[in-house]
Amino acid sequence: MSRRIEIVEVGPRDGLQNEKTLLEVDQKLEMIHRLEAAGARRMEVVSFVNPKRVPQMAGAEEIMAALPHDPARSRIGLVLNMRGWERCVEAGCDEANVVVCATDGFGIRNQGASVEEQVAALANIMGVRKKEDPPVSMTISVAFGCPFDGEVPQDRVVDIVRQAADMRVAEIALADTIGVADPWTVRRRVEAVRKAAGHIPLRLHFHDTRNTGLANAFAGVEAGVDILDASVGGLGGCPFAPNATGNIGTEDLVYMLERAGFETTYDLGKLIELGNWASGLVGKAPAASVSRAGAFPVSAT
Repeated sequence: MSRRIEIVEVGPRDGLQNEKTLLEVDQKLEMIHRLEAAGARRMEVVSFVNPKRVPQMAGAEEIMAALPHDPARSRIGLVLNMRGWERCVEAGCDEANVVVCATDGFGIRNQGASVEEQVAALANIMGVRKKEDPPVSMTISVAFGCPFDGEVPQDRVVDIVRQAADMRVAEIALADTIGVADPWTVRRRVEAVRKAAGHIPLRLHFHDTRNTGLANAFAGVEAGVDILDASVGGLGGCPFAPNATGNIGTEDLVYMLERAGFETTYDLGKLIELGNWASGLVGKAPAASVSRAGAFPVSAT
């Protein structure tokens, strides 16, 4: 196949935010540099949240200051509110990713705001954004299920997407934050959301909590989505979601896609080496299967 799938690396942000081990700024920078050497072209590198609530995300400004601008790469900052947006712009991020939770239960615990308040915060950001400011994407967290409110109706997700589309965000992502989705639901939800999003590109973000992450990624690709998030080593989780484990591993996703003939920008051998290294930094074995088992054929590494 000649179709290219863009993989947005989220290891330096989502991959680290739930780990007990706190990495130093220089360790995070090494991770970022090694990921870029392995082929990452678009990466969520920092989160502009209160470090008192999420100490793993401290040092965002220092990290961005140490990353020289590169027109061939995009470094993304996670934003939850206006203060986060201001920090993101001041730090020189190439993109801002604003999170809107699909439920009040998760939103209040995660961001201290209801769904309505989060949509309003996104509207305020889009209202003050200048032409020269970074583009804004929106991620809907717990878009397939919430640990506090249970099942998330498709109509609610579509409604949030429609509002974001009216604001003309650059991209819309659906996140299975706690890993409860199944491939059939993914296909239906993508089809419904696409109608509301119009020409705005869609992105998908899956966690592998219940071992369905790669199957869901496959369903998303089959449904026509060309942009997927992943985290090297399968690292990740949400500190405000009970039992939420890691994202799908970047090396697992690259292996599956390239084995089928899809194009990615990644070097699988370097990813496997990096997955083991990054997992070792936080004191655990890699969750990604390919980093444990290796590529096939063996010469691929």
